[in-house]
Amino acid sequence: MAVVTEGTITDLAVQRWSTAHSPRQAELMTALVRHLHAYAREVGLTEEEWAAAVEWLTATGRVSDDKRQEFILASDVLGLSMLVVQLNHRFAADATPATVLGPFHIDGSPAAPFGHDMSDGVAGTPLFVTGRVLDLDGTPLPDVVLDVWQADADGTYEAQLPQTDEARLRAKYRTRADGTYCVRTIAPRGYAIPMDGPVGDLIRTTDISYYRPAHIHFLIDHPGHEKLITHLFRQGSEFLDSDVVFGTKGELIVPFAEEPAGASPDGGTLDEPYLHAEFDFVLQPGAADGERS
Repeated sequence: MAVVTEGTITDLAVQRWSTAHSPRQAELMTALVRHLHAYAREVGLTEEEWAAAVEWLTATGRVSDDKRQEFILASDVLGLSMLVVQLNHRFAADATPATVLGPFHIDGSPAAPFGHDMSDGVAGTPLFVTGRVLDLDGTPLPDVVLDVWQADADGTYEAQLPQTDEARLRAKYRTRADGTYCVRTIAPRGYAIPMDGPVGDLIRTTDISYYRPAHIHFLIDHPGHEKLITHLFRQGSEFLDSDVVFGTKGELIVPFAEEPAGASPDGGTLDEPYLHAEFDFVLQPGAADGERS
């Protein structure tokens, strides 16, 4: 029988987990064991500290449900989500960079025509986001679906509100034959991440800013191309340099130009001033094209 000591426990645990039926699972689990054990040794982890960590993980699980993903939030604020994005999406220099999904995406947003107002009466400054979706060589891509969602002018997402059958500040748009799209919405606001749970409790023990800059989320998944999950950030917003989830990238910061009442980018007219952001999304060829990076 193998004797378990401080010096042998790691090798024994690695050996056991190396029996996983999937080679990839064996690789993942044995590396996890090695790193966890090394961490415990490095910091001299006490029993009380480990018990507190287990309690924190338990509390994180308790507050998570189909609308609130506290574990995603934990991954985001630790920088792990953004690291995984960077490892898995090494896009070409001309392609639009990816960033984090975040914990507030809702599947099944309704289809919306060109220029549809997805704010649907939610208070705020009118905002149009227009541009094209292009291939790396600059070719416009027609019939591309843009899944769009955002917080309101108070920094609140639909997922943070009581259950409703109505989509709020989220919709799926399609590009036209020339690759153009037009989103009508309201200007988003920078906001604090949810601070009423275990992640918030942990953040409060530090000097970390718990705010995100104003942004709009986009998920673009088009056949033959890499799925793109990204944001557009409002130029001049607070917290661009201290985004709590490390998601800000310079290429994604765009001006929201102030426009007078009158003709609007959707081909209509507005009787009040509005904001207009322009951005071309550039997609990278995907695995089907032999270009997976």
